[in-house]
Amino acid sequence: MAYTRGNLAVQQQREPKVNPRYREKTKVITRRTALPVQEKLLYLLTLALFVLVSSVLVWRYAHIYDLNKQAQNLDSEIAKAKKKIAVYQKEKQDLEQQIPAKARSWGWTSPDDEQTIFVPRNVAYTNEK
Repeated sequence: MAYTRGNLAVQQQREPKVNPRYREKTKVITRRTALPVQEKLLYLLTLALFVLVSSVLVWRYAHIYDLNKQAQNLDSEIAKAKKKIAVYQKEKQDLEQQIPAKARSWGWTSPDDEQTIFVPRNVAYTNEK
């Protein structure tokens, strides 16, 4: 007998003999209880709110992108129009410079500064006489 803390009546715990062919298995089964209807509705409303807010944000960003694209298109159209205006102004200047030479070639003369030009009122500017 073993002597334990001065008491001979106490015996040490012995390990039970384990049978190598049989091993005890314990399996813990936890069962989840179903969520209450109110909690399900709360989750559903939270999800719907999240989807709604994210949809609004995506729509706003898409709208801003569309406005930026329209602004870029307008800027490019304005640049093209400015180039056309510059070309037309150059043509206008060329034509204005050609007017006196063509008039002289047709036999027209410029009036003197002191010369007065009279235009009768009864002359119509149409082809009718």
